[in-house]
Formats: sequence, structure tokens, C-alpha cells
Amino acid sequence: MSNEQHGVIVLNKPAGMTSHDCVARIRRIMQTKKVGHTGTLDPDVTGVLPICVNHATRIVEYLQELPKAYEVVMRLGSSTTTEDASGEVIEKKEVDPAHITTERVREAFQNFNGPIEQIPPMFSAIKVQGKRLYDLAREGIEIERKARQVTIYELKLHEINPGDGYIDVSFYCLCSKGTYMRTLCVDLGKDLGYPAHMDHLLRVKSGPFTLDQAVTLEWLEQQVKEGTTDFIIPIGEALSYLPRYQVPKERVAAVRNGLETGLVNCQAEEGQLICLYDEEQILGIHKVHKGPRGFFAKPEKVFRT
Repeated sequence: MSNEQHGVIVLNKPAGMTSHDCVARIRRIMQTKKVGHTGTLDPDVTGVLPICVNHATRIVEYLQELPKAYEVVMRLGSSTTTEDASGEVIEKKEVDPAHITTERVREAFQNFNGPIEQIPPMFSAIKVQGKRLYDLAREGIEIERKARQVTIYELKLHEINPGDGYIDVSFYCLCSKGTYMRTLCVDLGKDLGYPAHMDHLLRVKSGPFTLDQAVTLEWLEQQVKEGTTDFIIPIGEALSYLPRYQVPKERVAAVRNGLETGLVNCQAEEGQLICLYDEEQILGIHKVHKGPRGFFAKPEKVFRT
């Protein structure tokens, strides 16, 4: 398999693998070193993990900034050391089903809509003073973490399922990057008056990529063996959420060489990212600036091939 395949593979990440494991496996399948993922998923979590190959590794930073969407199951009645089902139970409280009505859950959701503060869990990959929090947590060390602002764009209730002393609440969440679903479950539980943890998580969307596009590692391996690479989403298509601007023929060479170029009749706003094109060929990602002679594009990333 040629290592000159450039683009994004939308992987349906299996349970039991880290995001890093998935990258290592795709390196082997695609026979290339240049592979990177666009946002970590915990080992137990499944679903959409966009993976960039070759030149597309240069767009990882843009794709990982985009919103994510999840299908979540929150278990009310117990909290755990890891805030999810993999941890040890640290608190239990029998849930009264009469307290957990559709209205009450929707009311709690309202309290979490928009910008919120989250304290990252100890079992997370965040580095503090050069050490990952989960490494410290495994040593039994808990340190103070700074709250971070994240944004919840949408919370949609699916079902409330009573169990033996607990209640499972399943819902959909669309949120900004860096939002911890585990922590959201714990905080929602507090709002509802019960210890809680995340029982199950599936990522259904990451930026423009959805679960129905996602492929398994086994399927991927088979396709590559058969010499097919139709599953790779080209860089331009992966960036189709950005406005597109056609460069006049006489400016194409200049843009390819990393020079700024004027934007005639461009509807974009100052500070916005846009993709410059030569017909169907993407030339690069540029930022819109305003100068004395009007709007111009300053290169962020130039794609020479």
C-alpha cells in the first residue's frame, strides 16, 4: 500500500483500545508513520474517532477544535473513583423513582445548557506539572484541578429506566471540545440529588464526521488488502465546514508559495478561516485579514500537492 494516501479515516473505535492504540494499528495497516487522531476517547468508549493520515495530519489542530456529540447513559444511585463504570463505587444512595421525573431531568438539563465550568476528573489525560492526572490517580494521589469552561449546546432526554435501587437516564449531548461526559453525569446527579456516574458512552459525531461514516479496523484492513482506499476522506472534503474561495489563475502559484493574496468579493469576516482553491484542488487554509486595500488571505497551512 502506497503511503501517499492523504486524508481522514473515520474510525468506529472499539471498546478496550486507547486512541493511541488505534493510531498505532492504522500506521501498520496504511504502512505510514504520519498518522494522528483528532480527540482522545477513553478505552471503554466507542464511536467516532477521526484519524488523519499523511498530509492530513496538518489539519488535526482544526478538526479537534470542533464540537462533539455523544449518546450517554448516566446511572443515578452510585458514584465511582473514575466517574464511570470502570471505577470502584465510593458512594451509594437508593434512588426514589418518584423524584426522577421527565420534568425534573429536563429542568436539570436546562441548568447545564450553555457555558459551564467543569473540574476535570483525576482519571484523565491532562498533564499537571509534567505528570498525567491518571498516573497520579493510580498512585492514590489527588491534586487540585482548575475548573475549565466548556459549552453544552444541546441536551436531549431519551429514556428514564428504573433498576434495582438505581435509575439509568439516557440522553444525547452536543458539546464543545474538552467536555467530560463523566463529569457532566456526576454534576447532573448532584443537581438531581443523587450520586451518579457515566455508565455508557458512544461518540456519534466529531466535527463534520458521523457514526454512519465510521468504519471498523477489521473492515479497513480488509479494504487495504484488496487495494481499495475509497474510505479515505480527502483533505478538502474533511474541511468542507470552512468557507471556500476560488483563487484567480494568476495568483495560484503565489498562494502555493505561501504568499498572501487579495480576496475580491469574499463574504468571509475578518479573523475567519477559509480554504483557498484552484478549481477542485485545495491550496491551503488561510485566515482573513483586513488591510488598507481591503480583505486579504494570510496562509496558516499550504498544501503543495
